[in-house]
This record gives sequence, structure tokens and C-alpha cells, in this order.
Amino acid sequence: MSDYPQINASFVETLQNIANKLRIYSITSTNASNSGHPTSCASAAEVVSTLFFYAMRYKSSEPRSACNDRFVLSKGHAAPVLYAAWAEVGLLDVKDLNKLRTLDSDLEGHPTPRLNFIDVATGSLGQGLSCAAGMAYVAKYIDKAKYRVFCLIGDGESAEGSIWEAIHFSSYYHLDNLVAIIDINRFGQSEPTSLQHDMETYQQRFEAFGWHAEVVDGHNVEQLCKAFLKAANLKGKPFCILAKTFKGKGISSIEDQDNWHGKPLGDKAEEVLEELKQKVTNWAPHNLKPLSPLENITEMEFGQIKIDGSPSYKKGECVATRQAYGNALARLGKVNNRLIALDGDMKNSTFSMKLKEVRPDQFIECFIAEQNLVGVAIGCATRNRCVTFASSFACFLSRAYDQIRMGAISQTNANFCGSHCGVSIGEDGPSQMGLEDLAMFRAIPTCTVFYPSDAVSTERAVELAANTKGICYIRTSRPTVPHFYDNNEKFEIGKAKVLRESNSDQVTIIAACVTLVEAFKAADELAKSSIGVKIVDPFTIKPIDRDTILCCAKRTGGRILVVEDHYPEGGIGEAVTSSLRMERNIIIKHLAVNGVPRSGKPHELLALFGIDAQSIVSAVKEIINL
Repeated sequence: MSDYPQINASFVETLQNIANKLRIYSITSTNASNSGHPTSCASAAEVVSTLFFYAMRYKSSEPRSACNDRFVLSKGHAAPVLYAAWAEVGLLDVKDLNKLRTLDSDLEGHPTPRLNFIDVATGSLGQGLSCAAGMAYVAKYIDKAKYRVFCLIGDGESAEGSIWEAIHFSSYYHLDNLVAIIDINRFGQSEPTSLQHDMETYQQRFEAFGWHAEVVDGHNVEQLCKAFLKAANLKGKPFCILAKTFKGKGISSIEDQDNWHGKPLGDKAEEVLEELKQKVTNWAPHNLKPLSPLENITEMEFGQIKIDGSPSYKKGECVATRQAYGNALARLGKVNNRLIALDGDMKNSTFSMKLKEVRPDQFIECFIAEQNLVGVAIGCATRNRCVTFASSFACFLSRAYDQIRMGAISQTNANFCGSHCGVSIGEDGPSQMGLEDLAMFRAIPTCTVFYPSDAVSTERAVELAANTKGICYIRTSRPTVPHFYDNNEKFEIGKAKVLRESNSDQVTIIAACVTLVEAFKAADELAKSSIGVKIVDPFTIKPIDRDTILCCAKRTGGRILVVEDHYPEGGIGEAVTSSLRMERNIIIKHLAVNGVPRSGKPHELLALFGIDAQSIVSAVKEIINL
């Protein structure tokens, strides 16, 4: 790494001047907005100065170039110092920093990809390192490239379990292109952190997880430069710089004092700024430029990712939708070497193992650490480097809901699959039953929610998700189900399928997968009493096909019955009700899992909670007689 600048007195002085200018900009901008975290910015000023003008290689005019080093500010509340750094690089106008946190500016209170130098949104603490690990994994094993990933973490957020999941993951995969910097300023929001400045314990913990850890004075740019240089040359393990810092560094009467988190300096600002300006020994423009990337990398444009040919399921064959999900991953992975599956040690249950069998280099085992699983998937998808599908039992994705929520703010295109949904999984019992997943994902603003009902529609759901912007969620089930569709059936997002109808139908039944099977059984039983029903498979729950549902409802006297293997709140029933809320003369009856379930045979549980064929028959007769 001979092209790194020489660390002499002049270079050190320039970096220190930049650090103090970053403090000044952070104080000025937070005072202008009368909100923000200037003391958290002040503790990280030397780290950020050294990162942007010594350690990182990037094209300042192309912040999202594929060949650039990546930077993740996990302690997102220190956003003003990041914005100040990009202003010092020349990408932003310094005057614009004073628009911090205003409606007409993208300089939000915590970083989001509205800005072209941000890859992932941060601010919900403890998530940045997982995303950075995903980026580093892609660099090392998919791109096989020389760009590196840096992540600045607060000491307070290092108490989050997701941080330690990411630390374990990064060590296991020998991500020697990943550098974590912990800003150990010893204060959280409301009191000192648990370890405060116990640097030895921090170092022992990281080393116990298989990292190389260096303790440095986080306000000594020479020590920081030497640590970053050592990190650039270390092979075989990730590198952690444990930077001992002081909250509010350089701000007299506030430095290392409690109760200054998230507070602009107000009346103190003028005096403090004058003091800091005196510390800048040279206000003339400096000539420091970021190092150039080591190589050029092709930008990725995927276009349409298509399954080669149609599914090949046999008539009369029963297949679980979770198995069809795995089949689709394998088929898509064969035609696209950037399609990545990730799992949390459930691959033989979610069937994501199907991709691993045919393309092992396109599969990432994240083990039982769902928060990190989601964060890594989001990181892998940044800068359009990969198309990612992360799978687990649907119920366990609830553990990572905050990561998924932040994924929407990050404008991610990551896809998720939750298997083992509903009481129909049977004997495993309620802890394993995903019964709130549709509600979870329907609440995500960028999310498309698929609920395929058979193997063919599942494969098409995976194919559509791979080509859809924003988060996609695919709900799969454990029981085998018959085929409702021919192998060449076409599917569209937001388009339902009417699978059974006649001119004399009296009720529209809306159901999916296991309850769709029950609906057909009920329809056959009802036909014996000369009661006809329309059966609608919604395919996507968000967006719901309002037009088809309304058309069917009007043809059946305004009568709708929704039956689903999900809690009543937030599932198919509420999606249908919401879509028709302004329509008159519509009656909607809703069968769902009311109450906490228990272990039992699938058919017993469907009957117990009133979502089996006999319950549908009774509900149809009831709604007709209203």
C-alpha cells in the first residue's frame, strides 16, 4: 500500500485542522436546526477526518461507484459530521449544511439514501455493522474485488445483540476487507455506558470473537492513520479500531460531561465556535484528496431475471409452496450468478438449500441470527450488486422487524420469504407458527406481499420478486397442496385469480393456499345444497386486487367471505375490508385464527379455529341468511 500519504507533521496538522472544521460545521448546522447531536459528532471528528482523507479509496464525484470503498455510519445520530465530511471533500456546499433537518433538504436527522453518498439508512442503532458485513461479503466472495468496507459504531449501540451477531458472522467468513471503528466516548443518551473507557475489556471481547482489535487514542490522527494502515495489510480476519474518545471533544465545559446527548449548544455556540476556530492553524484550502480506487468494477444492470422455461409440475401432484420456493431459487440462480440466497439455519425447512445444491457460491448461511440475516441481505443488495432472498420461518422474521423497517427507509430491494405459516404447520405448536407476518409486511411502505397458493404460483412469485423494486415478502406453507394452475399460467402483481364461478353464485370466497384447498372442499359440499360460490385467489395481499374482488362481490349480492390461516389483524381480511371501505352494500365475513393456538394435527387445528371446509360451509350459509 505504498500510495498511502506519508504520515509527517504537516499531514497530521492538516488532518487535525479538518477534524476541527468538522466540529465547527456540526455545531453550526445543529444550532441552525435547533436539534441534533453535536457532542456525538465532536467525539468522532478525528476518526471521520482520517477516514475520508487517508484510509478510504473513492471517487468523490461518483459516491456510489461500484469500485469505491464503502462507509456505513452505524451511529446515525452523528449524521452532521458525515455531511460535513462530504462538504469538506467538495460534494456538498458548506452553506447547505445549515439546512440540516429541514423539509426542503435531504440532510435528514439521520442518514438515508436520499443522498447519493449513503448506502443504507441508520439511526436505529445496532444495525450498521450487519449491512457493512453484507457489503464486505459481496466484495470478497461475489465481486472478488479490492474495495473495502468501513463502519463507524457508537459504544452505546455496541450493547445491541445484532452487533455481536455481525461480529461473529464477519469473523466466521474471514472478512479481512471489513474495518469497524468503535467510537468509545463512554456516554450513552441518559447515562454512562456499561463499560465506559474499559478499553481492555472491549479488546478482549473482539479478539475472543476472532477479530484483530487495536486500541488507539481516537483524537490522535497519527495513531488512527497507523491503525488504518495496519488494517489495510492484515489478512484473514476483520479489523476493529477501538478509539478512546470524549463526547463533546474540543467543546470546553461540555467535553466528557453527562446530559449533553442530542442537544444543540444554543447560547454556548458562539463562544465555543470562536474557541474551535482558534485551533484551526490554517484556513486556506488544503490539497488532500481521497485515494483512488484500486480497480475498476463493472456496474450491474440486471434487467429482467427470468426462469428458463415454465415450471414442470405434474398434474395431480401435491407440493408444498416452501419446496416450490426452493425450486424457483435454484432455477433463477442457474441463469443469474448474482442471485443470492441467505438463510438462518433453516435451509432444509425453507428449501433455500435448493440453490446451495446447484450454486453453493451463491448461498450464504447466516445461522440462527435473524437480525444479522436481514442486515446482511440488505448490505448485499446495495449498489445493485446482488439480488437477495433471505429466508426463515415467518415467525422468526418478527425478531428482525426493525431491520426490515429500516430496509424500507434504506430503499432496499431485498426479498424475504417466511415459511411455516399458520396453524396448518401442526404439531410444532404456536411458537413456530407465523400468524402475524402478513400484518408485519403489509405495514412496510415499500413492500409487495405475495401469498402464492400452489407450486406454480410460488415459482412465479419468486420470479416477480426478483424483478420488483422495494422489499418483497413471499409467504410459504408447510403442508403439500394440489396444483391450482397449469405450468404456463401467467401471474401479475396486484392481479387475483378467479378459480371457480358460475352465473348463480351467492357468495365470493377469498382464500389462499391451505384455506384455498378448504374452500374448494366447501364449494363441493355447498353444491350439494345448490349453493354456488365464487372462489378467488388473491396472489398478492399488497397490492390487493380491488377491482376483481369488487366485481365478484357485486355478482354475488355483495357477499364476501374471507378465510385465512393468520390472525384477524392485518391479514387478507383487513386488506380486503380496507380496499372496499367506501363501497356500499358489501357484507364481509372473516374467518381467521382467533386466539393463541396449540399443538395438534393440521386438520384438527383448522377445525378448532374455524377455518376448515366445514366452517366455511357454515359461514356461507350464515352470510346468505343475513
